[in-house]
Amino acid sequence: MTQQKTPVLLLKTKSVPGDAYEELFSSPPEGPKFEPEFVPVLEHQFDENGMSKVRSVLQNRSISTAEGSAYGGLIFTSQRAVEAFTRLVEERRGEEGWPHLQDVPVYSVGPATTRALKAVPQVPQLQVFGEHTGIGDKLAPFILEHYGNWYKDRETKPPLLFLVGEKRRDIIPKVLTAAGWRVDEVVIYGTGELKPFKEDLRRRLEDTADRPTRWVVVFSPSGCDTMLSAMHLLDESTGRAKPKRPDRNILIATIGPTTRDHLMHKFGYEPEVCAVQPTPEGVWQGIARFCRG
Repeated sequence: MTQQKTPVLLLKTKSVPGDAYEELFSSPPEGPKFEPEFVPVLEHQFDENGMSKVRSVLQNRSISTAEGSAYGGLIFTSQRAVEAFTRLVEERRGEEGWPHLQDVPVYSVGPATTRALKAVPQVPQLQVFGEHTGIGDKLAPFILEHYGNWYKDRETKPPLLFLVGEKRRDIIPKVLTAAGWRVDEVVIYGTGELKPFKEDLRRRLEDTADRPTRWVVVFSPSGCDTMLSAMHLLDESTGRAKPKRPDRNILIATIGPTTRDHLMHKFGYEPEVCAVQPTPEGVWQGIARFCRG
């Protein structure tokens, strides 16, 4: 008898050309068999004002290791920021040396963002650092040490350009500015909850209602209230989560502590799993460990 697969609803837009979550959950190395499916929560729109600022910086070659350059490095903490940046780079693809960033350090918060940065059409490739840190709290001190050594011959370190979304944490700018460094944040994209998200999630939960267990994986605080409502777990009168039923067959996993804490503090809901590392492997390991009991 074929083992029935456990549905895993990933509350994110599927990455292209390949999504590491889909690949891992479709063919896990061991343990339970899963059936991954994507339920997009957010829509992303490029911020034209921010795009224009970064376009000008690139065209003027204002990011370089040369003395007097406006910026000496770049910071990315989201794939969407990399997508926006890539769009700008593509505008002048084929120009010799473009985008002229081969000598500057580029900092990335994790594997997915790093993969996207390494795909940026720059020859030679961008020099990307920080993939191992996983979260901004760890990337910030890494930048302090690494960037400090990169420009160790300069008493005043050149400013850093941080490409961000309209919703972001401020831990990296706080840590770096406390050290006396300058970090310029440019909002390059915005996000909004997709209108069909609630109905899409509800329909997928109805379609899998006969399964013994289903997992919902949450990647950000955005949309948590809608998610809980779609799962019939939200008390609309109080805005808090209903008590967990012992016979529940919908379980929640979060990408990391920020999203877990948001669910706990705002809604009073403790997810079953919080990934130790914010990676496909971290999420899979957490769920597999829970399934083993």
